[in-house]
Amino acid sequence: MALTHLASGEAASLAPHGAALASSRSHTLIKSAALEVNRLVLRAGARLREHRVPGEITVQCLEGEVDFEAHGTTRRLRPGDLLYLTGGVPHALHAHRDASLLLTILLAPAAAPSRPVARDE
Repeated sequence: MALTHLASGEAASLAPHGAALASSRSHTLIKSAALEVNRLVLRAGARLREHRVPGEITVQCLEGEVDFEAHGTTRRLRPGDLLYLTGGVPHALHAHRDASLLLTILLAPAAAPSRPVARDE
């Protein structure tokens, strides 16, 4: 079965899974040439070894608790916490409790904002 991603204008719920968290799975919500958005589900005790991605990322904790290691420090993320990381920075995660996270990855650099061109008339 092929996984479907959100279409432009389509909505998805990011409400906590609650009691269903233990049986929930990670999935990609959006995948385009420039952007990837995932709901990442980690079981208590799970670790994602140190890795890096080329683009900037944000990680928002939706439920549970995870430790996020980067820049030589560890930050505990709890529901409602948001973390930003520049591209190419090594990082790792460790789930202290079953958790779900909203992971956003910028795959392509954002286009420079256009400037209005002044006209001499």
